[in-house]
Amino acid sequence: MAGTAVNPIAYRRGEGETFWSFGAQATVKASAETTGGRVGVIELLAAKGAGSPLHVHRREDEWFYVTEGELTFWVSGRVIHASAGAFVFGPRDIPHTFIVSSELVRFLLVAEPGGFEKFMRELSQPALTLTPPPPPSEPPDMELIVSTAARYGIEILGPPGIPE
Repeated sequence: MAGTAVNPIAYRRGEGETFWSFGAQATVKASAETTGGRVGVIELLAAKGAGSPLHVHRREDEWFYVTEGELTFWVSGRVIHASAGAFVFGPRDIPHTFIVSSELVRFLLVAEPGGFEKFMRELSQPALTLTPPPPPSEPPDMELIVSTAARYGIEILGPPGIPE
């Protein structure tokens, strides 16, 4: 990637490619395509109860910065309550999950190197409004999520929620 030319990126709040994924409104601010593979930056807006399955990234490190509301993380057995201003780092090969614990949360998810946004995009649907999606009418297709995740170097270990 050395010497790969990339253009500057400047988005305001609400700008960027937006879709619904994993119970959240996801807005891609930077992607592997726009950063020469260096980083993916996604702003997420989600309602209470939304979250990710318990999983492990094999290709990228992932970090989170909460700008509004609160998330509860489980990272390698440790429970972390993260409110506005909190930073949480999840290195690759470390199991983790999170759930929205406030009524609404807004946060940045950053994956280095970029590419995680492709996984989210593949399992998304168009955002009909600039809000979190309505609650699902049926359970997620875990077989589809597991097989899609595997193609992106992500191992799904369990359902959404904080393990006990």
